[in-house]
This record gives sequence, structure tokens and C-alpha cells, in this order.
Amino acid sequence: MKILTVTTLFPYANNPKHGVFVETRLRQLKARFPDVEIKVIAPVPWFPFRHPLFGGYASFANAPLHEQRFGMDVYHPRYLVVPKVGMTLTPCTLSAAIERKATELIQGGFDFDLIDGHYFYPDGVAIAQVAKKLEKPFTVTARGTDINLIPQFSHPKKGIQRVLQRSNHNMAVCDALRKEMIALGAHPNSVTTLRNGVDLELFSYVDEIKQTALRSQLNLPQDKQILLSVGHLIERKGHQLVIEALKEIPHAILLIAGSGPEEKRLKHQVSRDGLQHRVQFLGSLEQSELAHYYGASNALILASSREGWANVLLESMACGTPVVATNIWGTPEVVQNREAGVLVDRESSSIAQGAQNLLGAPPLRSDTRRYAEQFDWLSTSRGQYDIFSSVLRSARMEESCTNHCNTSQ
Repeated sequence: MKILTVTTLFPYANNPKHGVFVETRLRQLKARFPDVEIKVIAPVPWFPFRHPLFGGYASFANAPLHEQRFGMDVYHPRYLVVPKVGMTLTPCTLSAAIERKATELIQGGFDFDLIDGHYFYPDGVAIAQVAKKLEKPFTVTARGTDINLIPQFSHPKKGIQRVLQRSNHNMAVCDALRKEMIALGAHPNSVTTLRNGVDLELFSYVDEIKQTALRSQLNLPQDKQILLSVGHLIERKGHQLVIEALKEIPHAILLIAGSGPEEKRLKHQVSRDGLQHRVQFLGSLEQSELAHYYGASNALILASSREGWANVLLESMACGTPVVATNIWGTPEVVQNREAGVLVDRESSSIAQGAQNLLGAPPLRSDTRRYAEQFDWLSTSRGQYDIFSSVLRSARMEESCTNHCNTSQ
């Protein structure tokens, strides 16, 4: 089985955390089903300047055109993003970049059987165009904002609806997204929930003894409750609400892991509220570093307004650390009982109350770890493999029927 994965959400050498959840799912599939051969087209926006002065945009220019990641060939063709009209034009420029590289791969001997797409807009719309031209079956996986946010805009919504109806199969990382995809027009039988798993080795269990050692290693206090908030520093992730909630949790300190455009505003909020000695900004962390902070903390707080399947929740639980999370979209599917943590409303007072309740009567760290262990990757990889196999069987039957009909005529 030859699979071409296509998505703009994929890591590259100088941005190794971008879309790491897509790469992880592929790695798990490849490890469990060695008959699957995978290549990846992960387009990157074109940008002319490499100097660090241009920040995140320079990372686009510095991305390699080709690299090998975990035994997979990954290609990063460039596509044009035009400011202000990008939402309308990007599917076209993205489609052109994908088609050129996919055609090169076919001509070079990798005549793939199926396109495995991720994120419905603009990626899914572009993938549908390429699949039609190359006469290949394709699937698309919904990740979150592509279904729970972008369809608020009329033009992208129409494109997403066309993809939902044209694709050979659709996948969602949580059941809440699956239901919304059906509401947008997908046939119920064409959508399957395949939730993400968690790497139980990378995010290893930390008991109380190990936690004490970790805090010493990370220069964190032993006599304080430690809260952790993880995610891109944008309004949607709700760090500002966690900072506000901290004022009602006097014996705790807050660690914020992430980077982004809201950093300056969040630091100003901390200073304004006199919380400088109780809040620490950790910056962007590698997953191995993040695992240490999960283990050192008493609770993770996720105050997002929108999530598909928030990987940070299971990562924290795998380390033995329960969570306080806003009751939105797929999160209740992750946080199902007290061993996992508590669900709260997305307002600072509710977050504070939930954190105080959890800190006051925490579950055993071993029980939280045990809860996370049910979310391994095996069932997800098997489900993905079965879907791909079914799509290919259907496509071959259709091709055989078409050839037979043509011969009969």
C-alpha cells in the first residue's frame, strides 16, 4: 500500500513541533503496518527572506525542500499566500504546488494508491482538486478549527462541504467533530472517529518521588502547588483566563509553556496584577522538555475556546498529572472521570474553582496514568489501515467495473 500524505500541518527541520500530531500518527501507522509505504508532501508558504529579523516568516524560507523524517521522505514545495485574499486564493496556489510535486513523484516511480489528507481548508479543497486531476482516491482528516471555526465563513464553508461529499472517506479526531461534519453535509457512513493516542514512553509516569527530583532539576519550589498552561500564546488557548484564575489560588504558581503573538500582552497582564513572582513563562519547549514539566506539576489547565482532540491533556495524564479543562468540543471525550481531571466553564472563576477542587482532593497519580494508558495508538492505527484498505478495494472494484463496461461496449 503506497500512501501519499498531504498537509500543511507537518514538522520541518527548523520548525519541528509544527503539526507534530500528524507526523506522530503516521509514525505509529508505519511502525504497526510495515507494508505501508509513505511519502509526505507538506507545502510551506513562499517567503523571500531568511533573516531572523522576519521571525516566523523566515522559518518558511529556511525550510528544506526535501528531508527524511523517521524513515519517510518529506517534501516542502512552496505555495503563494496573498495577504487579505489568502483565504480565497490559497486553495488554488496550494493545489498547484501539490500537483507539481505529486506528478514528479509518480514520474519518479512512486505511483501512490491513495492521498491521505489532513485539515479541510485550504488543504482539503486543494487535495480534492489534485485527486480529481490525477484520478486518485483520497481521504481527509478533520483536526479542529477546520470544522469548528472556518465554516463560519461562507466561501470556505462551501469548499469544505464539497470536500466532505467528494472524498472517499472522512476522519475526525473526536466524535464532536464527526457530528459537525455530518451537520455540514457529510453522509454519516462516510465519517469515522479516529482519536489521537499518546506516546506512553515519551510521556512517562512520574510518581511523588520522581516529582521531587524533577522539581529540583528544574529549579521549581517543593512547597508550592504548580499549575501548567500549555499552548500557542493566542487568545483561543485562554492563557489570559488562567492568569486571572491564579489570583484566586493563592498557594499556587503558574508555568506557561508556549510562544506566540499574545506574549507581550500576557506578560503585561501578569505585571499589572502583581503576579510576577507567581508566573513563569517557559517559552516554546520540545516535547521531551515538556514531559518534565508535566511530571513536575500538580495540574495542567487548558482553557481553550475550541479544540478538536487536545493532545496536551493525554500527555499530562500519561505523566500522572490530572487536568482542569474547559468543557468544549472533543475535550469531554478525553476527560471522562475524576482520575483524568475536571471540566469547567470557560471563565476565570470556574477555572479557579475547578483547580482548587482538584488540588484539594487530587486523584492518585498512578490512577491518572492508568486512565491515560487506555489511549494507546494501536486501535487508531488499525482503524486508519482498515479505512485505507476499504477505500482502495472500492476504488479497484469501481475501476474494474468501468473497464468491463467499456470492453462490453
